[in-house]
Amino acid sequence: MAWKKHEPVDYFGYFRASAEAASCAADYLYRFLREFRYEEVSRRVEELHHIENDADMTKHEMTRHLAKEFITPIEREDVVALSQALDDVVDAIDDVMQRLFMFDVRAIRPEAVEFARLIVSCCGALEGAVGELKNFKKAKSIPSDLVGVNSLESEGDALHARSMRRLFTEPIEARETLIWMELFDALELCLDQCEDAADIIEEVILKNT
Repeated sequence: MAWKKHEPVDYFGYFRASAEAASCAADYLYRFLREFRYEEVSRRVEELHHIENDADMTKHEMTRHLAKEFITPIEREDVVALSQALDDVVDAIDDVMQRLFMFDVRAIRPEAVEFARLIVSCCGALEGAVGELKNFKKAKSIPSDLVGVNSLESEGDALHARSMRRLFTEPIEARETLIWMELFDALELCLDQCEDAADIIEEVILKNT
C-alpha cells in the first residue's frame, strides 16, 4: 500500500471561520435592532441561532482534529482557548437575540442599537486580527486591530454606564427597567467576549516571538 502524506490541519482556517461567524452574527443583530419589527422576532431568533449552530460545528470539527494531532502550529491549550473564546462571542450575540424573545421586547431602546454598532465594529477588528494570525510575524495590522477591540470594549463600558443611568433617571415601569438591565448586560458581554479573544491572540503572539 502506498504511503499517503498526511495533510496538516489548517487551525488558522478554523479560527478565521469562527471569527467570520462572529461578524456575521453581529451584523445580523445590528440590522435587526436598527430595523426592529416585533412580528419578526421568532423568525429572527431561529435564523441567528443557525449562525450559532454553524459556529459550534466549526469548533467541534476543529476539536476532533486536535484530539488526533500531535503537532500544532501553536500550543494546544492556546488552540483550545482561542477557539472557545471566538465561539463565546457568537454565543453571547445569540443570547441577546434569545433574551429579546424571552422578555417579549416590543420596542428597542436607541442605546441597544448603539451597542450593536459597537459589537459589529469590535467583531470586525477581531476578524482582522484573526485573519492575519497565521503570519503574525509579518503582519502589521494585528496590533492596531487588537487596540481597536480594546478601545471599542471601553466605549461599551461607558455606554453601559450611561444606559443604566437613563434607566434609573427616566420615568419608566419597573418591569421595563429590569428587562433592559438584563439586555444591556448581555450586550456589554458581547464586547467583553471580543476583548477576551483579543487578549488570547496577544498572548499567543508573545509566546511565539
